[in-house]
Amino acid sequence: MSQNTDKNLRNQVIYSIYIRNHTTEGTFRSVIPDLDRIKALGTDIIWFLPIHPIGIKGKKGTLGCPYANRDYRTVNPEYGTMEDFQALVDAIHEKGMKCIIDVVYNHTSPDSTLTTEHPEYFYHKPDGSMGNHVGDWTDVVDLDYTCAELWDYQIESLVMWAGIVDGFRCDVASFVPVEFWCKAREACEKVRPGCIWLAETVHSSFGLMARQSGLYSANDYEMFRAFDMEYDYDVREVFDRYLNGECNLSNYIDVINFQECLYPDNYDKLRFLENHDQPRICSFVKDPLALENYTAFLYFLKGTTLLYGGQEFCCTEIPSLFEKEVFPRTLGDISRWFTKLNQVKKTVLSCEDAFLGAADDTNDIAILERFDKNTRKLGIFSLKGKAAKVSVKFPDGLYLNHLDGTEVTVTNGKLPCTGKPMVLTCDVK
Repeated sequence: MSQNTDKNLRNQVIYSIYIRNHTTEGTFRSVIPDLDRIKALGTDIIWFLPIHPIGIKGKKGTLGCPYANRDYRTVNPEYGTMEDFQALVDAIHEKGMKCIIDVVYNHTSPDSTLTTEHPEYFYHKPDGSMGNHVGDWTDVVDLDYTCAELWDYQIESLVMWAGIVDGFRCDVASFVPVEFWCKAREACEKVRPGCIWLAETVHSSFGLMARQSGLYSANDYEMFRAFDMEYDYDVREVFDRYLNGECNLSNYIDVINFQECLYPDNYDKLRFLENHDQPRICSFVKDPLALENYTAFLYFLKGTTLLYGGQEFCCTEIPSLFEKEVFPRTLGDISRWFTKLNQVKKTVLSCEDAFLGAADDTNDIAILERFDKNTRKLGIFSLKGKAAKVSVKFPDGLYLNHLDGTEVTVTNGKLPCTGKPMVLTCDVK
């Protein structure tokens, strides 16, 4: 685990923006008027999907994918100039938020600056042509980290950006050597003390498949040597099975409990219901009360909370990475719920909390507990919006529900759940 990771990151909220599809204009400066609204959600950190020029050769769709990067040291002219981006970062900082950018260090577009200037930086197939190790990533070619000069170039690029932004979300970070990330972190820390590092680790099955195929893929425990936060893709597949009705809620809670046993004391998993690679939660959860519970469940989990642009508007479709598709803002608006949940996350929950969860599988109710040396926090989340009495380990008595200000009574170890989410607290005795 990175020794200087700030545990306070666990109680923060990241809001993810795809510049192309966030506004009609699709530019850096067009985001600035929206910053107050984004801040009001409780956002601490804004993460921009890749802002660099996009490859043309082999591109997917009409406009190409931002993860097929042409140049690490410039910005996509479709979004604006470097001065425009700096103005956006300055505006974010003025609002009291931080800014991290997406860096794609496993691969570039086939027509990137580096393929021309430094072909020796790339993986070459037996026939001598550049290629990649993942079959459907047809618009990229893989970098080869056995080349020491590549390390120097990439770290120099990160140091340059660390002079502008507050950190990095590192795409498919598991496929790049952990030692590289450790060295990069050390270099950037000199320029940006407290630089934030978020790893997109890979789904457990994907990482296992890669290793069984002879490819490098670091496991999540190893990645914590270099990163402050990492995706919870190690358990995501179980969550997906639950969403699809293929397993019980307790199966998902069990693997979250296992994370608490497996990782170091200051581990931080990024918690999300959706992102630019995963289906919108509202494509699964149609009932407003159930959605209220899912969202409250998300905020109660131990770790940094991620919101993907449009989630607050109950969007059901993910904007294409390859086209211009501004997400609609007319399907609903649960922004006030995000604001309330953020308040509870920051004032009731603690970055020092331990976690232990259980589930009532009959009624699809999550019964989660967080606790530090002073306070126990109980979260009850009915993911199907059902009413039921649930067994809890809180003392009998009257409690305040911090989510809506109502009172609830525990009697003989039973708590009446109306279907609404609850967060209760009691002092440790």
